[in-house]
Amino acid sequence: MLIPTTMNAVVLHDADDMRVEERSVPELGLGEVLLKVNVASICGTDLKVLHRTLQGQPAGEFIMGHEYAGTVAALGPGVNEFQIGERVAVEVHKGCDRCENCIKGWYTSCLNYGDLAKGHRAKGLTCDGGFAEYAVNHINTLYRLPDNLTFEQACMVTTAASPLWPIDLMGGYVAGKTVLILGPGPIGLIAVQLCKALGAERVILSGTRDSRLDIGKQHGADFTINVRRENLAERVREITQGKGADSVLECAGGPTSMQEALENVKRGGRIGVVAWYTGPVQMDMNLAVRSNVRIYAARGEGGMNCGRSLALMSAGKVAADPIITHHFTLDKIHEAFRTYVERIDNALKVVIHI
Repeated sequence: MLIPTTMNAVVLHDADDMRVEERSVPELGLGEVLLKVNVASICGTDLKVLHRTLQGQPAGEFIMGHEYAGTVAALGPGVNEFQIGERVAVEVHKGCDRCENCIKGWYTSCLNYGDLAKGHRAKGLTCDGGFAEYAVNHINTLYRLPDNLTFEQACMVTTAASPLWPIDLMGGYVAGKTVLILGPGPIGLIAVQLCKALGAERVILSGTRDSRLDIGKQHGADFTINVRRENLAERVREITQGKGADSVLECAGGPTSMQEALENVKRGGRIGVVAWYTGPVQMDMNLAVRSNVRIYAARGEGGMNCGRSLALMSAGKVAADPIITHHFTLDKIHEAFRTYVERIDNALKVVIHI
């Protein structure tokens, strides 16, 4: 495969100043692979990166983008696990492989998070990412793409693994249970499908947009609640015969979302926190203590859950296509971000073809 010396990339300069520029194709280190990026997608975390409000991101110029998929273009020293031409999905985080958290699989909570010298990487968050024609990834962050999945679908692997990680931390058992999912964004809509695939008896999805709630209904939600028209707590009590949900996945990230999660989980239940927040949130921790509620906050796609997500997608248990709503090319990156931020034409997941 002929590899050029330069490439086009989306480079973040100052806050809210991203530019499509020509950059050198990155060089490979030990255990690394050069990818020809085929497709990338925009995530809510990219907005924090763009605004330079994400803790740990580089201070200088760097290439944005952490959700992407591509084709192996070159192999670095010591790499024989992949072959040139293979299609791969990408995981955001590569652990340092030396701290106690990484050793047990909690590499999204690496004790050396963001320390490039100690080996930690979070592509597009703490180092150069995939909004570019080429990107470098360590072999630990790559998954062979099943033949029945497209590059566009592969971009959703982190979106799927993000709620799967807190489900994993909560014990992984939702079979026969009632799960309440707050927020019908891309992560919440994937979470609906994951919970049904894992055997949940009842999945309740709440939000404010009927168009998104309808997608949830079509793909596994047994009940949908538009909180602009219905009282969330009353409906959840009605559905659960007054007990509350066995588990709540908080995917909304609103200022009152955690309080809503506490008010709607049953005594002794679990709350998995997937969302990011714009600032501190208020919640009645006395309620959590009185009710013996266990709260599991999970950053990103840890615990090898990208591989599990790919398997579920390949098996037809999780559908990405209904959530992918808009397509752009790399030179239209500003229009793509505007579409995502302003939710133009009910935008959910916006993908970039490179």
